[in-house]
Amino acid sequence: MDLFSRSWTALRAAVAALADDDFERPSGCTGWLVRDLVCHLIIDAQDVLITLVTPAATEPTRDAITYWEVGEPPTGDDPLDPLTVRLAAAYEDPALLKHHFDDVGSAAGRAAELADPGARVSTRDQVLTVDDYLCAYVMEWTLHHLDLIAHLPDAAEPPAESLSRSRAMLEEIAGAAFPASFSDKDALLIGTGRRVPTDAEKVGLGELDAQLPLALG
Repeated sequence: MDLFSRSWTALRAAVAALADDDFERPSGCTGWLVRDLVCHLIIDAQDVLITLVTPAATEPTRDAITYWEVGEPPTGDDPLDPLTVRLAAAYEDPALLKHHFDDVGSAAGRAAELADPGARVSTRDQVLTVDDYLCAYVMEWTLHHLDLIAHLPDAAEPPAESLSRSRAMLEEIAGAAFPASFSDKDALLIGTGRRVPTDAEKVGLGELDAQLPLALG
């Protein structure tokens, strides 16, 4: 839960540091500008708030690793994608988008800090402990932090411990380790299809290359 807070705080700080022009730059999410990604993060924060106040009485059906489902890479057909773009554009002034994100994001952070780690919550028709749910979101925050700064070379990166934990989670999902020569950041970018591996990196990946990218949803 502490790592959830650190990764979320770092991502919120990265958004707060954005200049107005940065919102019109492309993000690491194909087809989305930075403003679209920030709008998506508002929806993510709302999901955290909703889940933390949706108790479950049954045994957990997922944990921090099995929460993630590996599917096909995004095609742009998800009806929420154009909705997010239209909603982001409706803000017009980046300051309004920043304010809404900070408002909802702060609430999600406080709710996580106050939650009982052992309590059970329901989301996406599955039951998890609060601890596992928030641990799963470390991956979400870390990947989207990388998406946010994909074309902002001077922006602060995710905390090292968030990158390391997310890599470990991705390796558990894949059932294989990335080469030790890969940085945590490169393992995440290549593993989730955010960057195409070089020929040399493909050789290093070996049989794991055939499983990639791991599109998480």
